[in-house]
Amino acid sequence: MKTIYIKSIADRLQVKDWQVENCAALFEEGATIPFISRYRKERTGGLDDVAVAEIRHWVDVYAEMEKRKETVIETISQAGALTDELRRKIENCVESRELEDLYLPYKPKRRTRATAAKELGLEPLADRMYSVSVNDPFREARAFLNDKVKTVDEALAGARDIIAERLSETASVRETLRQIFKTRRLVTRATKKAVGPEAQKYKIYFDYSESLERIAPHRLLAILRAEEEGFVNVRIDADPEKCGKKIYYDFCQEHRYPGPALAEQIHEAFDDSFKRLLEPSISNEVIKEAKEKADLESIRIFGENLRQLLLAPPVGQKRVLAIDPGFRTGCKVVCLDEQGNLLHNEAIFPHPPVSEKIKSIQAVSGMVRKFGIEVIAIGNGTAGRETEEFIKRVPLPEGVRVFTVSEDGASIYSASDVAREEFPDHDVTVRGAVSIGRRLMDPLAELVKIDPKSLGVGQYQHDVDQTLLREKLDNTVESCVNSVGVNLNTASSYLLSYVAGIGPALADNIVEYRASNGAYTSRKQLLKVKRLGDKAFEQCAGFLRIQGAENPLDNSAVHPEAYHVVDRMARDLNVTTRELVGNAELCAKLDPQKYIDDNFGLPTINDIISELRKPGRDPRESAQEFEFAHDIRSIEDLNAGMELPGIVTNITAFGAFVDIGIKQNGLIHATQMGVKGMADPSKILKLHQQVKVTVISVDLDRGRIGLRLVK
Repeated sequence: MKTIYIKSIADRLQVKDWQVENCAALFEEGATIPFISRYRKERTGGLDDVAVAEIRHWVDVYAEMEKRKETVIETISQAGALTDELRRKIENCVESRELEDLYLPYKPKRRTRATAAKELGLEPLADRMYSVSVNDPFREARAFLNDKVKTVDEALAGARDIIAERLSETASVRETLRQIFKTRRLVTRATKKAVGPEAQKYKIYFDYSESLERIAPHRLLAILRAEEEGFVNVRIDADPEKCGKKIYYDFCQEHRYPGPALAEQIHEAFDDSFKRLLEPSISNEVIKEAKEKADLESIRIFGENLRQLLLAPPVGQKRVLAIDPGFRTGCKVVCLDEQGNLLHNEAIFPHPPVSEKIKSIQAVSGMVRKFGIEVIAIGNGTAGRETEEFIKRVPLPEGVRVFTVSEDGASIYSASDVAREEFPDHDVTVRGAVSIGRRLMDPLAELVKIDPKSLGVGQYQHDVDQTLLREKLDNTVESCVNSVGVNLNTASSYLLSYVAGIGPALADNIVEYRASNGAYTSRKQLLKVKRLGDKAFEQCAGFLRIQGAENPLDNSAVHPEAYHVVDRMARDLNVTTRELVGNAELCAKLDPQKYIDDNFGLPTINDIISELRKPGRDPRESAQEFEFAHDIRSIEDLNAGMELPGIVTNITAFGAFVDIGIKQNGLIHATQMGVKGMADPSKILKLHQQVKVTVISVDLDRGRIGLRLVK
């Protein structure tokens, strides 16, 4: 990778050049982000997976830029305009905007007023005027009159068109205007289409103005969505006079001040260039750049929410009775074993209009006894609160816990190819209930089957750059899966596909081998899987767990490449490796410095010892039960000053949405989080966190609830 790119990435991400260089080399070797961040800390200086993913992103960006440079150089060369100086400038570019500015004058374009003027032979006149080589442009123009250019005014108009286009393609002019435009205000005005209920949600932006430098990302995205839907017009309130003076001043500094007659022609050409070419182009560029920043912030928040959702506390391998609540169609009930396998399903009708309460209580009691149910999962959608109350009337064995589970995305999963493949003989209602139960057992294993955009934790996710969003979400899912580790003998192929170095095809092969040969007893058996070679094994092995394996290290995060280090540690303590694994007292006796060599530095040795203390430890917390306020059923029951329990359902840049047990979620604005001024909600709250809130406002007409965070 070129040094200029390495330095640019290092400066951008505030890391060392050698860290970027080593990461780029590891990517070239086929290493994955989780593997690099977990097992190559010496080469990266301990960069975490987020930093490594950022480097990966920019490595890919510059790889594409290098291809673009080749195209640009070839095009300019074919036009006979490539000079050594221009080539040098192109090759040293590290910003795509700078590269495109250099390319713009030579870029093939549609027929323009300037090209028409050039075809009339007026470019030499424009050249002389632009270089301030004439005093009287009218006299100069007479030399260009012919059958096609019959008047001096026509000649000067054509020359001005050429000058206007040339000015609009001058990199320094464009950069000057960008800097001016960035300091101006974004202004919106309602269109004739801005009527009706769909438009009213954008009412605040029908006559709106705010500094482009200060506008919050979520507001900018909302404005641009309103523009996309045709409800507002958006522009930057640039000052044409100020811009014109700056352009003209810079022009005169580079050349010299023209005489009055030429100055009038230059001013006219510059004004035309600004209004017709520069203002629309630069305005679009600056708004696009602002949107890109807003996209990044929105995507960052989405990624953090997704991480918290995927790493939500599991109840673990328990026998689960899961309920997908409903009124008219009844409640679909499924019973799952400890591995999430479907044992039984049926429908009950405890609510109106059927109201078979006694029969439903008997049915649930029977299923709990028959299948040894340990926990009950209730979906939080329609009839969720009523079903929770119904379950409390059921005489349950001591120790059976009841949980409310988010249904977001369950319907998407139930209609997906993955669900049909898992349950070909059951309908969507059964699949949805199974998803609710499984996501209580292990949210990560179940939620990876659902498109993250369907999980209800994003902010304008359909408006942001979809390529960047997909990259962020894939990296987040991969990071979560590999940080927890995957049980090689129970994981679905879908979950396995997110393990470093595997992917969908190898995941299917791993499951196929397991089905044909029985449970894995050793990580080394992976090398017998079809098309799983040494490189894939290197990348994935440390993230796969085998409970009850022949070698206890196969159920830990210790990589097979370091097994010999652990064996040496055990020998030094005069114990077996099995005796050392999981024995914190023995681990405390180890001196990390003793095991450092050319392949394993102190960070890796410390990681190994830490893992030996608690091998295969799940980093997630345990699931906690929760109850909403019993006397709150609808928004009409709310009054300002009420203190209520709630669960955080979504976190945005401007606040957090909280489920308080009714149809509408309440909003804790960023100014209502117990700190002075605007807080960063993502640093105060976590997704699915149980909180206490105070109701501060209730808008019945718009169905909006304002909340203040208590704790």
